[in-house]
Amino acid sequence: MPIRWYSPATPPDPADPTYRHYERIVNLTLHASLFAAVNSGLWVVQGLRHPWVHLDWLTAVWAALLLAHGSVVVLQRPRLQP
Repeated sequence: MPIRWYSPATPPDPADPTYRHYERIVNLTLHASLFAAVNSGLWVVQGLRHPWVHLDWLTAVWAALLLAHGSVVVLQRPRLQP
């Protein structure tokens, strides 16, 4: 289901901070889903066929990058205006 813009009267503006925040959230969710799919698949293959000694390092580094990406999204969120 696509993200609907918050104001149907105005078209989306890529320069708008809220629009950019939604874009960062979508990119984070794509990053997290790719992390989950690839890592779970690699761990299943490792468990079934071939032990890979560096898989835990790959998972840890990728999880750290995902955490950093999430931190950037949270820190760059637009501030509420009173």
